[in-house]
Amino acid sequence: MKAITRRIALFALSFAALTALLVAPATLRADETEAPTHFASGPRSFDNWVGSLRTVESMQMLARRHNVLLNEPRFERTPERIERNATLAMREADRRLKRLARVDLAPHLGFDGTMGAYEDILSPVRDTMSRFYLLREVSPDAAIRDAATEQVRRLSEWFVGLQYREDVHTVLSTFGHAYEQGMRPPLNKEGERLVMEILRDYRRAGMELDKETREKVEALQLRLTSLSTDFGTNITQATRPVEFAADELAGVPEGFLRRVGQNDEGGYTLDASDVTHFLAVMNNASNEDARRRMKIGRFTVAQDTNTDVLNKLVATRDEIASLLGYQSWADYQTETRMARTGARATAFVANLIQRLEPKFKQELEAMRRLKADDTGDANARIHIWDWRYYENEIKKRRFDIDTEALRAYFPLDASLRGMFGIYEEIFGLSIERVDPSWTWHEDVGLYAVSDSASGAPLGLFYLDLFPREGKFGHFAQFGITKGRMERSNEYRRPVVALVCNFNPPTDDTPSLLSHSELETLFHEFGHAMHSILTQAQYGRFSGTSVPRDFVEAPSQMLENWCWDIGVLNRFAGHYRDSSRTLDPAVLERMREARLATVATFYRRQLAFALGDLVLHAPGPYKDAQTIINGAMAGVFLPVPEGTHFGAAWGHLTGYDAGYYGYAWADVIAADMATAFEDDPEGFMSAYVGMRLRNEVYAVGGTRDANDTIEAFLGRRFNNEAFLRSIGVAE
Repeated sequence: MKAITRRIALFALSFAALTALLVAPATLRADETEAPTHFASGPRSFDNWVGSLRTVESMQMLARRHNVLLNEPRFERTPERIERNATLAMREADRRLKRLARVDLAPHLGFDGTMGAYEDILSPVRDTMSRFYLLREVSPDAAIRDAATEQVRRLSEWFVGLQYREDVHTVLSTFGHAYEQGMRPPLNKEGERLVMEILRDYRRAGMELDKETREKVEALQLRLTSLSTDFGTNITQATRPVEFAADELAGVPEGFLRRVGQNDEGGYTLDASDVTHFLAVMNNASNEDARRRMKIGRFTVAQDTNTDVLNKLVATRDEIASLLGYQSWADYQTETRMARTGARATAFVANLIQRLEPKFKQELEAMRRLKADDTGDANARIHIWDWRYYENEIKKRRFDIDTEALRAYFPLDASLRGMFGIYEEIFGLSIERVDPSWTWHEDVGLYAVSDSASGAPLGLFYLDLFPREGKFGHFAQFGITKGRMERSNEYRRPVVALVCNFNPPTDDTPSLLSHSELETLFHEFGHAMHSILTQAQYGRFSGTSVPRDFVEAPSQMLENWCWDIGVLNRFAGHYRDSSRTLDPAVLERMREARLATVATFYRRQLAFALGDLVLHAPGPYKDAQTIINGAMAGVFLPVPEGTHFGAAWGHLTGYDAGYYGYAWADVIAADMATAFEDDPEGFMSAYVGMRLRNEVYAVGGTRDANDTIEAFLGRRFNNEAFLRSIGVAE
């Protein structure tokens, strides 16, 4: 998967929203919705790029001199500790909330005693939940993963219940309404935004409704939390083995097949739920039936367990939206995003579908002609199991690009060093590895980011690079600690984790990235920068805590660095001879090849987006399988009969009524990239890079996303650059 993603702020009204707000999806590049889960042989840590390591303690001493807190998270190492700390976090928060909720004092309390105190109380609980969310996705210990999953459920339910505590609501709304009426001293813009969003959240929870209706909404929110957890757990636990004879996998890379190993019959057992297995077949297998069976396998993952769960999820969302006075769940979800309404999001998707129609037909016809030549069937058709293979064949035959051979130029260690150096230069940073006191796996490394001018520590990030049994199967940034100002007037710097699934090294070959995976690396590290460079006062607005349809844009823009030969050849070199750099002509052909099939990519994305929006639009009882499959057939290609891709589509919890945001963010990203393209220093412009750091990353969610984009670009964004980038004239 190019990426997911993503899942950003830490508090909302349902587990779906909580999931979305805890992890940076990510996201999150989204042309894939699957990713690798395991390999038999373990990789080695990425630890040879720097000499002796600094300790976390030395970084903390430096942090104190700059009046900031830089704390290594204390991860729970036993199921018992996970349960205990979840209980303690909720108990302490409840104790402090009881003290806050002195209704008799409400008229006399100021901002610090109400809204500010509320934010302070929630921050430790959010951090606890973030740790558990990460552990459930990365711990090698199944008991730890199970315990973390259960405590995430408990904490999610606690957050839902918190929204319906009348005593807390009374105190906060009393202050909020007094502030709105000018009866309280003015606040800074971020404080004012905090007040407005907390009041908005109470309204969206139904606290302004009558008691009976409010209790119905609360019960439905708890039900939604449980269903969302079940949906995600069923996907994580699902596998779909598909058997192949050796000769059926002609064209599949030998290196991949060696890593998998033959089964007892001399063939291969591949797992359609594993994106490495899935893409190896779909991109390379010349046998159409092999591709068809792999596609059917992928489109039936979790179908048995999640078909009913998904329909119940959708029905529950519809009921909540109706009780809250919204026409649809899409309207409810988009209210807090840039789109504002489901209708506007749908119109955006429909417009792009129409604009891409001529180019999409041309691209499919080019693929169909290749298939006709291969099969001798003049009436050959491109099926949904064909497009990846023939897209790859276009690259090979028309543009002479062997994507697998290009891996040799992107060894992981060199790519990481190169990426760090680029981000250091354009953002004014220093990145160094530090020696952690503990990590959840021996291959995980810890790194510190500092401001190069002042030396002030800015945050920590973990790198978990390779797949293993039980690990989260996608590529994403996970938030662990949100940046925020403490009552001590010290700034707590953020901590995040980048969870990746690159091919591990072998005895004679280092880990080698495809160009697409390199884009993913730059993208996901962009999310880390967004988190770490924050200056937001409150965790609610920290870093990536921005509207879902904007959050991908800054990271998506950074993928452009992977298409600039001057940037690439700072680090791209053949792993056997680093002096052999990437030929500029090859990159130009790659760019042309990308343009040759870009409409196919986006029509598939838009099919997902439309299916998601229709699923959550106004209407009676909906069958998710019929709606999602219908959108795929109408906008992209028909799916295999009887399959239900939506059952394993993890975006439907967290990105529900929000998948359109990937394309929406791509439009913004293309426009933001023009700031670098127009600068004499191009993509290595430190001037524009610092503007990005200060006007986008540091600001986080403290102001309206439209204003943030305008501050960076100097104007409102438009879609002209995006349309040019995909070869569609305005």
